[in-house]
Amino acid sequence: MSINAQSVTESFVKRLTVITSQSAVECRFSGSDGANDILAVCPQVVLSSCEVSSGRVNYGGRLICTAVSCGTGGTLSRIQKGAEFTHYADNDLLAPAQTAICALSCERASVRRDGSSFVVTVIISARISVYGNAERSYISSAEGAVCRTQAVNMCSAVTFSGSGEVEDDFDAAGISDILMHDAKVLTYGCRCGAGEIQINGDVYLSMLALRDGEPVALDRVIPFSSEIVCDNAVFARKADCLTSLSETAVTAQVDEDRGRCSIRFTAQLAFAGSFTEDREVQAVTDAFCTDSETETETFCELTPVCEDIKLYTERVGGSCAAGAKIDYGCSFKAVASPKAECTYSAETGMLEGAVTSVLIYSKDGETHSTDVTLPFSVKLNGLGGDARIDVAVIGVSVRQRSEGQCEGEATLKIAAADHAVKECVCVSDISRTCDAPCPAVTVLVPTAGDTLWDIAKKLKRKPQDITDACPNLTFPLSGGERVVIYRSKNT
Repeated sequence: MSINAQSVTESFVKRLTVITSQSAVECRFSGSDGANDILAVCPQVVLSSCEVSSGRVNYGGRLICTAVSCGTGGTLSRIQKGAEFTHYADNDLLAPAQTAICALSCERASVRRDGSSFVVTVIISARISVYGNAERSYISSAEGAVCRTQAVNMCSAVTFSGSGEVEDDFDAAGISDILMHDAKVLTYGCRCGAGEIQINGDVYLSMLALRDGEPVALDRVIPFSSEIVCDNAVFARKADCLTSLSETAVTAQVDEDRGRCSIRFTAQLAFAGSFTEDREVQAVTDAFCTDSETETETFCELTPVCEDIKLYTERVGGSCAAGAKIDYGCSFKAVASPKAECTYSAETGMLEGAVTSVLIYSKDGETHSTDVTLPFSVKLNGLGGDARIDVAVIGVSVRQRSEGQCEGEATLKIAAADHAVKECVCVSDISRTCDAPCPAVTVLVPTAGDTLWDIAKKLKRKPQDITDACPNLTFPLSGGERVVIYRSKNT
């Protein structure tokens, strides 16, 4: 008997690949800008474009570098420069109709003197998730074969993007100026609603300010909540969202009579993410023939699905390394521009890396700065195999434990988008290979854990034939049974 299989072919959207790329972007500060001696640099990157073409993704952005310079008499001032950049990454899977979600970050910045100027080189990393159309084909039924038909979930990805804004007003006692600010966004919740995506999180604002002519560090946590339109967001489900700052501004208004400074923070937020739609279909997950050997082909889909966003707060501390020689003649003033560089291991659940910051100090009446690195290792409990980690740093402090040896502390705010991999396995093709004789009597010694389907497939009999011939069997089997099947007279 030939096999007449009913096949279903459909298109869907999936994450095709994840591409990582790095580029170096430079900003030049000249003496005419007031750059006598650069103490600290805060780079911020903003994505402006990301387009997919044949075999290549092109992305670009704007780098804004804010530098704190020490002038004559130790006066601190702020200088800001910007640079546009474009870069690309190649991959054979890329095509023009695809959608790319790009996350940019400043990995590290270095300063070198070039004549009377200073050149700031920033390494910018890009992580690009590419989504596009794909096809799946599965068998829904097959005449001439014994089929195991089950309900399976077919997944398809939905991408979204949008914008929002956040603002905050607060007072700071004795502050006369804001020299530099840096902001990091953590997304704490992202959920689909009725035609919208609801996103909430915090902006962690770090500022280097002047108080009575001395540099001080200020921290501020600013919550936000936004809704963006998404027509496909029908069901209440979790989504994975990348939130970035497309524009930030910090303005300060000093009231000398009251000795206070009113600070206003405004920012434009850019959202880009995805969620997974699934629908239940009846599909053949296994099949065989009773009178011949059978060959089946299967397809397997592995879809990462965001199940939750977990939040962690970790206080880290210990010995830290300084780039300059520190002794008891140094007076520590402020710690600026804190960042976390880290990697997460899904196998161990460990988040390892270092907090990097700039320590501003005075020695012999002059103001200096040095890079400070505080290593850390923390355990993130409760995560699955795949997690996207974002880390913000607040409350950094550095002191001398003994002369020449620094000790630091910092608080890490960690948002982990926890993903689970959904597996879908179906039969995509079935064919006969060669005839198989049916013996008069078949005796099978089963394996412990064998199900009714396992026994039926081994014996090439319909499951109903097994239960009719051996009504006393209880599935799954323990392994000590004997399954005896006699050939029917009609066979």
